Amino acid sequence: MRLPPVSALLNLAVLCVFCSTGPLEDVVIDRYYIPPVCPREVTLGDHVRYHYNGTFEDGKKFDSSHDRGYPFSGLVGIGRLITGMDRGLQGMCVNERRKIIVPPHLAYGSLGAGSVIPPDATLYFDVHMLDIWNIEDKVQIHTLYKPAECNRTVESSDFVRYHYNGTLLDGTEFDSSHSRGHTYDTYIGQDWIIKGMDEGLIGMCVGERRSIIMPPFLAYGEQGFGTKIPPNASLMFDVLLVDLHNPKDDITIDSKKSLESCIRQSVAGDYMRYHYNATLLDGTPFDSSYSRNQTYNTYIGMGYVIAGMDKALQGLCIGDRMRVTVPPHMAYGENGVDNIIPGSAVLVFDVHVIDFHNPKDNVEVTTTFKPENCNDTTQTDDLVRYHYNCSMLDGTQLFSSHDYKNPQEIILGASKVIDGLDTALHGMCAGERRVAIVPPHLGHGENGARGVPGSAVLRFELELLDFKKGVPNGYLFVWLSDTPENLFEAMDLDKNGEVPLEEFSTFIKNQVDNGIGRLKPGEDAEAIITDMFVNQDRDKDGRIVAEELKLKTDEDAEKVRHEEL
Repeated sequence: MRLPPVSALLNLAVLCVFCSTGPLEDVVIDRYYIPPVCPREVTLGDHVRYHYNGTFEDGKKFDSSHDRGYPFSGLVGIGRLITGMDRGLQGMCVNERRKIIVPPHLAYGSLGAGSVIPPDATLYFDVHMLDIWNIEDKVQIHTLYKPAECNRTVESSDFVRYHYNGTLLDGTEFDSSHSRGHTYDTYIGQDWIIKGMDEGLIGMCVGERRSIIMPPFLAYGEQGFGTKIPPNASLMFDVLLVDLHNPKDDITIDSKKSLESCIRQSVAGDYMRYHYNATLLDGTPFDSSYSRNQTYNTYIGMGYVIAGMDKALQGLCIGDRMRVTVPPHMAYGENGVDNIIPGSAVLVFDVHVIDFHNPKDNVEVTTTFKPENCNDTTQTDDLVRYHYNCSMLDGTQLFSSHDYKNPQEIILGASKVIDGLDTALHGMCAGERRVAIVPPHLGHGENGARGVPGSAVLRFELELLDFKKGVPNGYLFVWLSDTPENLFEAMDLDKNGEVPLEEFSTFIKNQVDNGIGRLKPGEDAEAIITDMFVNQDRDKDGRIVAEELKLKTDEDAEKVRHEEL
């Protein structure tokens, strides 16, 4: 049941004050619930919203805001309420509950209020204060948590992502970004959000939590919003700032640590291997190469990675460590990536450069020691004996010949080792030491090998112990001086017109011992000589006659003539 208009009731209440002849009673207040925290009390001139039940002394109800489904809203102390309520509401806190007993002369006096309130009625109000604000109020900001490090704060024109819980002053929740599972994303200072929130977010750091309280005229005002925010409602937001950037932002690089030596810096077109940990700006991890136990490998400056990383990875040295902050317009933009990276998210990468190379790179060789007498050096077909240590450019040790009983032994140019190592071993003299940097296309390539990651640049420490001059590929023996004028006669030691294996072996060994010829190194001499004999014994009768004996050079020339025909 509704009361008559406030102005009419007020006039009646004032007239009745002068009708009384005895001492006047004052308002009786029973504060039966006082909240533990009361940052503000009702004073004259405040706007208030409260629920109430109004009854007579006998308990009969004459009015109730609860029955109407919305609270009463009005000003205190300017005559818009009955005098008893003006007095009874003063000093109340939000969420406080009071019983206010208003005597007739402070209510509707001897006239009453129509058919609702009889004359000389004492009124009993059970009041629950929901909201207090004043036209002079400003946004109230309370910092609940602030990170120790805060390199940047929110400014007008920034784009922010934040989580919030929104409540009325009495604690009634009306909205929460947490319940929707995603942040609220908006520009600041562009009238995209209510003014109170626009003001309240200024100066926040990522990771900071604030309580922001705003009066209705800086929120949804007299209209309210929907069914959950009533008219003239003060709002309270518990805000956590998750992300912050400006559309004009470029990448930022912090905490960069470089090794003392840097021979070369990365450029566009290089192929780089690097490790990284990736997080959102609030520290939430979303990816890590370490968790996969393999580097991220890519060309840089060619659009193979997000624009921010493409830019950040140029101008670096092997071994560099840095933190790269990438704004969303240089990362994954407004759409983000599935459920991994939110839209408009700033990304942070902690990067460690393992190595890089260019597909045009050759082997880099640095001589660390060279004997004074270095007249004879290695070349293709030579048998070389050497020690080596092999590592990646970040210092990770891979292999070492010192771990085995004997040093490494190979014939250069025989495709027994990776091309880059074969190249590095050319032109060395015995006792020489070198460091060789081998790019992957001259090493183990994109697939790598056992113990060697794909596309890895390798570092070899080499020491040549000794070497033996070799013979051309396809040869078992070469002459070091002119061939005897009549080779068969020189070979036929007993001059009987035929040369068995024993006689052939004796002849060849004499040539080697006298420095006239050289056997293929690295293999058993007897086996090589036997192969040579078998090759010349064309009818396989165990002896060589003059017609069977031919030099390999003559055979090769004859073969070419046949191919030309």
